Amino acid sequence: MAGGGMGSWVREHVWEIPLRRYLSLALAAALVAGGVFGVRTAMREARQCAPGVSRPAGGSECLGVATGPYDFGQQQFHQVVDSIRQENSTLEAGSYVTVALMLPFTSSTPTDLNDIGHQLQGAYLAQYAANHDPTGQPPKIRLVLANSGTGKDSWKPTVDQLDRMTRSADRLRAVVGIGQSTDPNKEAVAALTKYHIPVVGSSITADDLANGRPGKDPDPYPGLARVAPTNTDEARALASFAKKNASKPVLVYDDPGDPYTNSLKRSLTSLLDISYDRQQSFARSDASTEFGNIVPTLCSTSQGTRTILFAGRHTQLQQFINALGGHNGCPGNSFQVLTGDEASYLTYDKNLDRDALGNNITLLYTSLAHPDAWAKNPPKTGGSTADYDILKGLLDNDKRRPIGPVALDDGQLIIGYDAMQLAVNGIHHSVPRGGKTPPLSAVGRAWSHVRGPLKVHGASGWICLDGHGNPYDKAVPIVRLNAKNGTQFVQLAWPQGRPPTENCPMT
Repeated sequence: MAGGGMGSWVREHVWEIPLRRYLSLALAAALVAGGVFGVRTAMREARQCAPGVSRPAGGSECLGVATGPYDFGQQQFHQVVDSIRQENSTLEAGSYVTVALMLPFTSSTPTDLNDIGHQLQGAYLAQYAANHDPTGQPPKIRLVLANSGTGKDSWKPTVDQLDRMTRSADRLRAVVGIGQSTDPNKEAVAALTKYHIPVVGSSITADDLANGRPGKDPDPYPGLARVAPTNTDEARALASFAKKNASKPVLVYDDPGDPYTNSLKRSLTSLLDISYDRQQSFARSDASTEFGNIVPTLCSTSQGTRTILFAGRHTQLQQFINALGGHNGCPGNSFQVLTGDEASYLTYDKNLDRDALGNNITLLYTSLAHPDAWAKNPPKTGGSTADYDILKGLLDNDKRRPIGPVALDDGQLIIGYDAMQLAVNGIHHSVPRGGKTPPLSAVGRAWSHVRGPLKVHGASGWICLDGHGNPYDKAVPIVRLNAKNGTQFVQLAWPQGRPPTENCPMT
């Protein structure tokens, strides 16, 4: 053969066969890898619910921080979410900081969704007020929604995302909301404050989800502030009311309970000196059955109007009221049930036996806020009609965008508005001289100055924080749940037994 003979030809073609095989295998591997990559990309896209929000593998909830308009599939949030979108769209790059409202937006419980929707409305109204303040105090406020989810650990990806947002162009400076005093929310707050993110709790009340506790670590949540009183303060206010309006009350409590129910039980037991023989416990998992056994005991010892203190969640409270006032209850006997702010969830609960409230049961509770608390002859300190009227003016302002149907008597819109107000106050008072954006660390330190002349004039009452971020001697409305619908304001009560001085808590 020409060129190199037979030997050359054999060498060339012997090597050509394995080379083709190697190329074929390489091509097949590339196609497989490309297919896997494509499948993974498609799966990620399928799990993405909206910008910043996705459904984890194997999960059913869309978790994360919605950096664009997203109502988490809840139609009742749609109008206010769209109004937040439009407000955010007016903000120029570099002119704003971000505040995240963190709540379980994917809850499927109607009573929870009512409260969440009302807090969302309140947060938007406070954002609108801050951005349209005639003083033009920088920075502007961008509001985003952070879903903590309903699972034990569903808050984790959301908190990690919030941490990243503190170092990005989002300039996250505070998280507000949080929700109920539960163990997962305790862990979420611990993680947020470990990341040095300032937190403003709207409706958390448990004593062990607060700073200023006696012990080795008095401030386990550095940078946490709260708008709502602690359970101990609520119990003090309730006890002052009960001492004037009840004699030898009986305590019905959740066992083993949770942070909210346990701190309420401890406080009521000590403040009202309730002996063991005047206590009845129930297990949450079998509450409806146990109430069937507790009610006859209460009936047999009832003489005249009997006062029952209830330390439990709203679901079990609804079951208890139904059992106490039902056909197998106590005909002819009257009961006054006193409990904490969880009762506000029953305001729109369709499963509650309203006829029971109309017959022999009066349900009174400590509300976080009420629209009538400052309407007539309010005290000279602790809050004012004028402060509440600012919120009322926002609700009546036809220049702002729609937020959907409004309900105020459960207090959640008011408390959501005040939590956002406190966050905005901390942000504005942390801006360095000549600057526009406050350092993250400065916002959390601002809580220690919210007192005296720097107190926040909340729609729920003055917000004066002690050195641990807890409201000092906060107004506590005692509210009655009506038989037909809505609530009725009864009177204001105070943890210290009287309203604070003008310079609360600087005396």
